[in-house]
Amino acid sequence: MFRETALGRRKRRVEVVARWVLLGMSLALIVPLLLIVVYLVVKALPALSLGFLLDPPVRGMRAGGIWPALLGTIYLVVISLAVAAPIGILAAVYLNEYARDNWFNRLINLAVINLAGVPSIVHALFGLGAFVLAAHIGKSILAASLTLAVMTLPVIIASTREALASVPRPFREACWNVGATRWQTIRAVVLPNSISGILTGVILQVSRAAGETAPIMFTGALFFKAVEKGDIFAYGLFEQCMALSMHLYVIATQVPDVPEAIPYATAVVLLGAVLLVNATAIVARIFMRSRKKW
Repeated sequence: MFRETALGRRKRRVEVVARWVLLGMSLALIVPLLLIVVYLVVKALPALSLGFLLDPPVRGMRAGGIWPALLGTIYLVVISLAVAAPIGILAAVYLNEYARDNWFNRLINLAVINLAGVPSIVHALFGLGAFVLAAHIGKSILAASLTLAVMTLPVIIASTREALASVPRPFREACWNVGATRWQTIRAVVLPNSISGILTGVILQVSRAAGETAPIMFTGALFFKAVEKGDIFAYGLFEQCMALSMHLYVIATQVPDVPEAIPYATAVVLLGAVLLVNATAIVARIFMRSRKKW
């Protein structure tokens, strides 16, 4: 009476096939990535050490460490994030909570979407023209950071808008019904309930900024600068700096007779920094979502 019918057996077979196909597609994405990471780490092991992170390059960058490049990357990422995050979040709050549906705001939305897909080399040329030449900042950490901020700003706006839109509208209506203003509702209800998505979007842009080469190559990165070991204040705001992505390109293509392990070790450090940032975003999202009441 309760035996499985032919239709039920056919559906179960289709489901099993679909499961294995999807598993195969997932493995086709994950396995090559793991193999690349393992290959890089194995090649980099002879050079990886704490001294490699904290020592400056020596012998024409054929030996030593990557401290100036690592420090310059930190400067660029922190300053660009300090500029892009507040502007991007406030712009998203305006577009999602205050903006009316008219031609001007639709034009802004279209511009944000289009800017998110602009290649980084175009942002590099914009930064060169706007900050280095027009604003007379010159090639410097500030010009490079502002260029990175402009490049990451559209994605921060888009991710923040998605996070704000995920908060149910009845939350807002309940606040308005008890006499709260729009800003009080945003500050006390909307932002706290969307902070996980906002924080995730902002942190993920750090990894993109850290790995970009073209924008900083045109606006603030240099070939080499002598920096003392462990000196965390080696760069000024209006000085040029080394950066990991640029340094990796230089030692891999421009410097002869570099030991094989050094470019691989530099790549592993850059990859590790990106993975650390992404892991931080995942942990922050999980923690913030666990505190939601809905």
